[in-house]
Amino acid sequence: MAVTMMRQEFTANLNNFADSSESCAIRELVRADEEEVLEFLSARPVHTVFMAGLIRDNSLVSPQNRGSFYGSRTRSGQLEGVALIGHATMIEAHTEDSLAGFAQVARNCHNAHLIRGEQSSIQIFWSHFAGAGREPRLICREHLFELKEVPAEVDGSIYLRPATIADIDKVMAVNSSMAFEEGGISPLRRDPGGFRSRTARRIEKRRVWVMFDENRLVFKTDVVSETPDVTYLEGVYVHPEERRKGHGLRCLTKLSSILMGRSRSICLTVNESNKSAIALYTKVGFQLHSDYETIYLR
Repeated sequence: MAVTMMRQEFTANLNNFADSSESCAIRELVRADEEEVLEFLSARPVHTVFMAGLIRDNSLVSPQNRGSFYGSRTRSGQLEGVALIGHATMIEAHTEDSLAGFAQVARNCHNAHLIRGEQSSIQIFWSHFAGAGREPRLICREHLFELKEVPAEVDGSIYLRPATIADIDKVMAVNSSMAFEEGGISPLRRDPGGFRSRTARRIEKRRVWVMFDENRLVFKTDVVSETPDVTYLEGVYVHPEERRKGHGLRCLTKLSSILMGRSRSICLTVNESNKSAIALYTKVGFQLHSDYETIYLR
């Protein structure tokens, strides 16, 4: 049913994109393009924080990106689209021609796991990407929420801290479980070495925040990307036996007050069916920004 709805909405979504007067050329980007790409992505920082954060962390060309960046240019050389094509495919494009071009490149990517972005863009991208045998494994409709103001009430007694390497096994167990629940695949089983390495790197960057009660991990969240404009969170978790006790509200409020000192806003995505998480983010002060979609590939 989700696939049918996505196709029905395709025609309406075309109206959201500018007509392209020049055919576009898709090329893999190189390090010399980095400054131009970051400038392009800065025009819509909430939507591009994942890509911009990767570039700031790793540079434009790096195996840490788990994919390659491509650019779409008009014949006159103007950049009109940027895409990360790889394990996670993300697109920022201003024309349907760019989306179509990126889709053609992505069809040849053999390690693709998911495609994520604004609902309108992803549906158009998918119409060019899909073909015989290209049915999605799973489609998740999501909301992008944004927090623009520091929460008014912060509980200073909460002992929220950056995780350390000593915490890595507990963090990996939680993140793997959440990934399996959302997308149906456990990274701990699929790629244990790579998953540990990526988790350790994030911990070393002080981007995993935790609260423990003795040896129990009560609260956790990951700062996936961070730019001067936006910080992007994923994996907000409260231990099942500690839910409905206010831990999520207190910890996320405190973390938001810390992160808002480094970025102008904070954003995160949540499955549209996760009503309890939506209620939590709303209490903290997050507001609905836009509709997103994640397509998990077979």
